[in-house]
Amino acid sequence: MIAVICLCFFILLFAGVPIAIILGVTTTVSLVLFTNTPLQIIAQQLFNALDKFVLLAVPFFILAGAIMTRGGIARRLIDFVNALVGWFPGGLAMAGVLACIFFAAISGSSPATVVAIGSIMIPALLKAGYGESFSYGLITVSGSLGIMIPPSIPMILYCLVMNVSVSDMFMAGVFPGLLIGVSLMVYTWMVAMKHGWRVEARASLSQLVTATRRGVWALMLPLIVLGGIYSGLFTPTEAAAVSVVYALLVELCIYREFRVTDITSVCQEAAVLSASLLFILSCAMTFIWLLTAEQIPQQLADIIISHIDSPWLFLFSVNILFLILGCFMDDVSAMLILSPLFLETLGRYNIDLVHFGIVMVLNIQIGMLTPPFGINLFVAAGITKQPLVMIGRGVLPFLGIMLFCLFLVTYIPWISLVLPQFFLH
Repeated sequence: MIAVICLCFFILLFAGVPIAIILGVTTTVSLVLFTNTPLQIIAQQLFNALDKFVLLAVPFFILAGAIMTRGGIARRLIDFVNALVGWFPGGLAMAGVLACIFFAAISGSSPATVVAIGSIMIPALLKAGYGESFSYGLITVSGSLGIMIPPSIPMILYCLVMNVSVSDMFMAGVFPGLLIGVSLMVYTWMVAMKHGWRVEARASLSQLVTATRRGVWALMLPLIVLGGIYSGLFTPTEAAAVSVVYALLVELCIYREFRVTDITSVCQEAAVLSASLLFILSCAMTFIWLLTAEQIPQQLADIIISHIDSPWLFLFSVNILFLILGCFMDDVSAMLILSPLFLETLGRYNIDLVHFGIVMVLNIQIGMLTPPFGINLFVAAGITKQPLVMIGRGVLPFLGIMLFCLFLVTYIPWISLVLPQFFLH
């Protein structure tokens, strides 16, 4: 069966078939050829995969991100962080990184962060004399923090397939996300010093107060969402709904840069993206059910352990696998398919599932920056009207930073586990 599953999967993959259809067809073919199970079980498994309360958080977070991308929250966040760090060498670029961090803590979406911050920040960087390649690369890479800084949609999906606490995963993503953000800011400072890029005037106290006052409603959202989750006031799903209501109230009643007539188009965009993600998830969960029923994870664990005797070497091998897959398929789909396969192996190596989840999310983050399936590259090319090659050239130096952070997070579990262990256990 394993040979047929692999053959069917890769033939369809290289034929360009959408990943959800690949999983559905592979599951159907395997059931027909190797079992006597009636095919009605596929419909039941597709339904059961989506019959999870926590999945309501996915469309809510997507909708909240779409509302804030269309409205004025991103601009106010940029004004605030620019007032804070704009006077450093490379301060405007640092402000772009910080703005991505703050917006990531609001939207939970990497492409939404690139669109919202990049459409404002990239023209500002170019106007201030920053290099084109540097400006495109920095914002494209910083926008990928949307899936590492909680709340994060890929984290929710990982928790569903691996039966991990969403609160634990959200808390575990804080330090790795900040590690990447600080690393990007340090690199920005070094490049700015080397090229002698213009330094902004230090913001006066009144300017800082004004920027804070104008951006306070945007800054409050991550505090409300994450604070509510960690304090136990509401669940992650309820927090997602709160983020939608809060974003609507702020955009419609306070900032007033979002019109009532925009609600229909924003909901349509969020519905299409949510449906595509959930369809992939349901097909992946059905495929996982087949693999589990045939005890394939246990067989895979036996094979891995017979050849790899170190958990650190196993993690290295998984990272290499995901970095390669990220060049050929959507890494979120790869995570949904492969992570459950490694569940038995992780247990035998005594690798924490939360730590492994953060490593997977960081691999997804890098996969969003590598062609030909790097979605952030396409998003950045769309908002800048630049060729994909130009965006890829700008991203290339930053990939070294991302790989270094991946190495640290993989082999120093403390970075991802210290907060959940201290606050939630």
